[in-house]
Amino acid sequence: MKIAVVGTGYVGLVSGTCFAETGNKVTCIDIDEKKVAKLSKGEITIYEPGLEKVFLRNLNEGRLKFTTSLEEGVKDASIIFLALPTPPGADGSADLKYVLGVADHLGKILTDYKVIVDKSTVPVGTAAKVHAAIAANYKGEFDVVSNPEFLREGVAVDDFMKPDRVVIGASTERAKKLMGELYAPYVRQGNPVIFMDEKSAELTKYAANSFLATKISFMNEVAQLCERLGADVDMVRRGIGSDDRIGKRFLFPGIGYGGSCFPKDVQALIMSSEEVGYDFQILKAVEDVNEKQKLHLIPKITKYFENNLAGKHFAIWGLAFKPNTDDIREAPALYLIKSLTEAGATVTAFDPEAMPNVKGVIGDKITYATSQYEALDNADALIIATEWAEFRTPDFEIMEAKLKTKVIFDGRNLFDATQIRNAGYHYESIGRP
Repeated sequence: MKIAVVGTGYVGLVSGTCFAETGNKVTCIDIDEKKVAKLSKGEITIYEPGLEKVFLRNLNEGRLKFTTSLEEGVKDASIIFLALPTPPGADGSADLKYVLGVADHLGKILTDYKVIVDKSTVPVGTAAKVHAAIAANYKGEFDVVSNPEFLREGVAVDDFMKPDRVVIGASTERAKKLMGELYAPYVRQGNPVIFMDEKSAELTKYAANSFLATKISFMNEVAQLCERLGADVDMVRRGIGSDDRIGKRFLFPGIGYGGSCFPKDVQALIMSSEEVGYDFQILKAVEDVNEKQKLHLIPKITKYFENNLAGKHFAIWGLAFKPNTDDIREAPALYLIKSLTEAGATVTAFDPEAMPNVKGVIGDKITYATSQYEALDNADALIIATEWAEFRTPDFEIMEAKLKTKVIFDGRNLFDATQIRNAGYHYESIGRP
């Protein structure tokens, strides 16, 4: 099958590469000439474990190519995916200018039947708006389908190649048949392809992410209560996670969620609800809890240093919003850095992948280490903000030699609290005595 993917951001590049992996011929389109040139030469533009190998294989075998020309890219395609940014506006609503701009352009260049697929996360009713934008300039046959992505950064290739479900919002049998054929190789083990109407598919993505965000914020609230009652959130988590009605995932407390999906999707669903006159109170609370949780370590740090952080130096391990990605959007580490530096402290940070992105945002406001241990040199305390695997079993003797004082504030509960305290560290984590 011949496919076009408009947009080579995270979703577009992963989707295009994985579609090519099952034998489809994929053309990815982007207006950024420099990015297209890099990708065409085999220089991958995002960090995602496992993606580069699949990307290079399909590029070299001619199944994956890149262009800046929308007309060239969609000319022979039977399915056109829109994987475009939908950034939040000032009020939290999703901005559809990129999606509708491409739809308008498509209406001027289509010459035969195509299925146009909204792959971006978009508000309910977007498929109808895309259809109207195309139909304003093109009177031939076409269908607009909603096919939300459920990719988790860090395991996106596996998520795409072995999805636990595929959601497709489509109104015509012709579109359903094409989409079913496209996804058949990815669901050979029997995982469902769920067909529904477009509005339900659009809402499904927002509802899924908002529910997961709710689980995270709920556990962060439980952790707050544990700290006040002297209970252990790890024990509580195990106790409720063994109930199969609740499940074990997304019950780990920490310093809040970040990234490109949860914050944006929660905001967008709140706004969509308000537009139809509904006050989505639970999600407003989720958003409020998460914003506060990002700075939950700051009062602990301030109290330990007797309300004076001026002149103190901190090491931070982890800058990405989660491990196995270089994505720093809404990363809690950035909020911590801002609070610490505004209080007069200095920071040296290390992250295996995200340091270039942080430097691009805040420049030289902090120092960047070449290793996790270099970051500890003469630090008054270590702050852990991202749960990279390499941080889980460090050499505590090296740490002791480098840290000025044996103090750790762990925002991801990486270490066994009793063991590390027995080693002589002042150790504070989330929701544990």
